[in-house]
Amino acid sequence: MAGRKSAQRTEQERARLYAARTAWHEGRIARRVRDNTVIGIVGGLIVAGAVASQFVHAAVTAPEPTPTPTPTETVPPLEPLLPSTTPVPSDTPAE
Repeated sequence: MAGRKSAQRTEQERARLYAARTAWHEGRIARRVRDNTVIGIVGGLIVAGAVASQFVHAAVTAPEPTPTPTPTETVPPLEPLLPSTTPVPSDTPAE
């Protein structure tokens, strides 16, 4: 009978340790999931903040546009191409 009680105590101790390890392991998994979620949210907020700060910086430091004067010079219309009245030299000698 003493052997049986000892075996039951050993079995109960093993079951208790198994339950404790299982609970501890599940707790670690839950903590990792929670930590990853928090880190993802915080990282997203940091990226969004960096993008927003760049937009604000670009808007604040942008120089005021100054109008440039447009040239008022007009180009005269091209003369129509008329045949030239000046003689063109030829390769043949004049007689």
